[in-house]
Amino acid sequence: MTKTPLLAAALLALGAQLAHAAQPLPAVDVYKSPYCGCCGQWVEHMQAAGFTVRSHNVDDVPAARKQLGMPDSLGSCHTARIGNYVIEGHVLAADVQRLLKEKPKAVGLAVPGMPQGAPGMETARPQPYDTLLVSNDGQTRVFARH
Repeated sequence: MTKTPLLAAALLALGAQLAHAAQPLPAVDVYKSPYCGCCGQWVEHMQAAGFTVRSHNVDDVPAARKQLGMPDSLGSCHTARIGNYVIEGHVLAADVQRLLKEKPKAVGLAVPGMPQGAPGMETARPQPYDTLLVSNDGQTRVFARH
């Protein structure tokens, strides 16, 4: 048995992985107050992870959140849309990347409030927090623990 078919199969698999990895990340539209510094830091976190971010300063973040379909009870200081998902608050870029890879049927992800230590809320005394997956019926489950 020759090694050529095995080598060809391995090269095809590697090529498929590289093509998948080379796909650009979708753009993120962030709706935030023009006066919130931590929102800008979250935007920088997402950009550092390779996302193209378009910031939209709005006077009423809760109205933007509602329009995008995120429950107000999960609110934070900014709301974002990426593809068909809504991202609420200081969600870690790696969690967003995982969401895009796994593609669950859901509204999106939320980190309610403004937990110390989340992206854009860095501090010397971080607190544990959860990233929640928000289902289409508004129910949540823990997507990641930080």
